[in-house]
Amino acid sequence: MPERLLAFLILCSSMLLLPGCVRRSLEISSSPEGALVWVNGREVGRTPVTVDFMHYGTYDLMIKKRGWEPIIDKRSAPIPIADLPGLDLAVEILPVDAHHVVQWHIEMEPRDESHGGLLNRANTLRGELEGGDAADSGKALDESP
Repeated sequence: MPERLLAFLILCSSMLLLPGCVRRSLEISSSPEGALVWVNGREVGRTPVTVDFMHYGTYDLMIKKRGWEPIIDKRSAPIPIADLPGLDLAVEILPVDAHHVVQWHIEMEPRDESHGGLLNRANTLRGELEGGDAADSGKALDESP
């Protein structure tokens, strides 16, 4: 019996000497491809792009491509079960490599470069800045060319 206990202790101590690795990545794609991506204000590349991250939570995302409407959004990286408190310690200690991938796909819309499109964007922005809809406030921009 003591030999089994000793073997178990040796096995446990050797597992502590060979820690595993946990890797977390964001895979960001867009339609169309080639859009420039910023995560939390840091430029990370063009879609499709893979970015490693440390912490789960909400991230600020900005995507721009010439001729397409820019996307400014908040996206979440949810915590997987293996990273919940308690289980995360076991995953870190075990000599296995864990890789969690969060995938975000962004559908972009073509930008309306017409005079009317410009006025619509200006009215929308004005409404957001005033805390309401610009058309309802009676301050909408004149749509005549």
